Amino acid sequence: MMCQRIGIPPISTIGLGRTDVSSPSRVPRPPARITVRIATPRHHFSTMTYPSPSARKPDGDSWPQRGVLLLILLLAAGLRVRGIGFGLPALNDPDEPLFMMKAVEMLQNHSLNPGWFGHPATITLYCLALVSLAVGGIGVATGRYMDSDAFVSAVYADPTILFLPARLFFAACGVACVYLTWRLGRRIGGAQTGLIAAAFLAVNAIHIEYSQVIRTDVQVSLFMLLCLSATIAIAENGRLRDYLWAGIFVGLGCATKWPAAVIALSPVAAGLWRIYRGSSDAGKLAGFVGSAIATLFVASPFLLLDYPTVIQNLTREARPMHLGATGGGFLANLAWYARGPLTASFGAAGLALAGLGTVVLALRNRVAAIALLPGVAGLCLLLCMQALRWERWLIPLLPFAAIAAGYALRMFAEMLRPRIDPAVRFLPPAAALLLMGPMLAAAQSRAVARANDTRQIASAWIRSHVPPGSSILVEHAALDLVSGPWKILFPLGSAGCVDARAMLTRRVGYGEVEKLRTGAPIVDLGNVDAGRIDGCRARFAILVHYDRYRDARAQYPSQWLRYARLTQGSILRSVITPANGLRAGPTVTIFERAP
Repeated sequence: MMCQRIGIPPISTIGLGRTDVSSPSRVPRPPARITVRIATPRHHFSTMTYPSPSARKPDGDSWPQRGVLLLILLLAAGLRVRGIGFGLPALNDPDEPLFMMKAVEMLQNHSLNPGWFGHPATITLYCLALVSLAVGGIGVATGRYMDSDAFVSAVYADPTILFLPARLFFAACGVACVYLTWRLGRRIGGAQTGLIAAAFLAVNAIHIEYSQVIRTDVQVSLFMLLCLSATIAIAENGRLRDYLWAGIFVGLGCATKWPAAVIALSPVAAGLWRIYRGSSDAGKLAGFVGSAIATLFVASPFLLLDYPTVIQNLTREARPMHLGATGGGFLANLAWYARGPLTASFGAAGLALAGLGTVVLALRNRVAAIALLPGVAGLCLLLCMQALRWERWLIPLLPFAAIAAGYALRMFAEMLRPRIDPAVRFLPPAAALLLMGPMLAAAQSRAVARANDTRQIASAWIRSHVPPGSSILVEHAALDLVSGPWKILFPLGSAGCVDARAMLTRRVGYGEVEKLRTGAPIVDLGNVDAGRIDGCRARFAILVHYDRYRDARAQYPSQWLRYARLTQGSILRSVITPANGLRAGPTVTIFERAP
């Protein structure tokens, strides 16, 4: 019998305790156990099947996964450290001097009061003060500087001494964001999602660029990622400690940059969802609010102690217009962000995947949707509603876009798994590598351009064409020219144009600069006191805002008149324009007056 040939009792005897009738003397074999395994896509979060889904439990770390993560982190670090000294000793980012001067002033004055709360940037300034203390302490201990005063003088003469270590600190913050993106992505969609998300963020051109400058954007992104991780734990378990940690991270984020307050929508939504489902989390949610407020004022106590300065700084930050950064309304801003920096850094395919992943996440992963989407959506709305628009404001959204793209890739693989070869598990990483090609190309293009900034090209032109003893007006922080054989003039609001070398020698402070700029958003020729404009006449003028004021003279008529008046009768010697993949920076216009 066929059943006997394959070692299974006849169907008529299975489970009846009878022997095979054809072999009455044989001891019956136990019935064979047949296991039927039904494979389904691993979407644990269908609200039609599971009434209260939980976020995906992280897959156990394997050595290959750890190895891939290590490679991604090394790649992220390499891309952020490469060329990190761009521009130095000149300072191309206008906000870097602000942060560094305030940090050094706190050390000089032995004070914890930053004296500036525009972002508010308190955490950033405290970190920079610690970096400055470490660099200066090592320099004094090794005998490079006689004392702290000599160290500060050396920094004013060559900012590279302090700015480079500070930039390295923010590069480390950028790598930490890549690691936290992996953790959050793995928590939401498994190991592949986490690794793909981390890889996408590691090679993102915008994230790389702003990890190389002294600003608040990357650092606040770190606290927001930590808050979202705690929020997922709230939605899953509702433990008090998770509420408190989420509040702490919201408070630290707000002490770094005000818009981090929007991320509080996520833990609030998670808490309300749990209350709606019958959990007694009202007190824990109140604990979250209390911990957020307490952390904010413990981390930045001078928000209360120096509130007049806070109000003054916030009033100046809330500007309806800014040269080159004025928005165009909600839809125009949304289109600008999507078509411009997001497409440029993720590529069209990567951005489409991020959009699809966001939709799928909202539909299939209830816990992740409740934990992430309220804060992320709130931040998107806030950015698009602003009167201004800046590329750097996207930084906190980039990790989520990377996670959503990784989630979409994994979803495609799970949809295809029942239909094609099991090797489909290699589809997400293979597709991710293909998508990373354009991202890496964009990162490389911007890195090359940063290393060849139009302002440094202008400095090279000056060294080649301007005779010693000439006077030069510069609109940017051209510290690479200060040591040269020329008189450098710099426009400074109500003071007119001042001698840059003398200003640095006496170690001008931020408070003095802020007072002289009289609330102007940009320190440039267009905002110099009209009565002092004649004092800005120099044989050569290196202007970095000339073309923008010329093109926007209808909105800035008084500023344009200053440029027109100063350059009247001058000879246009050179125009240095940016070019994608070749040169970064503003258009630099060089004029020469008759000697």
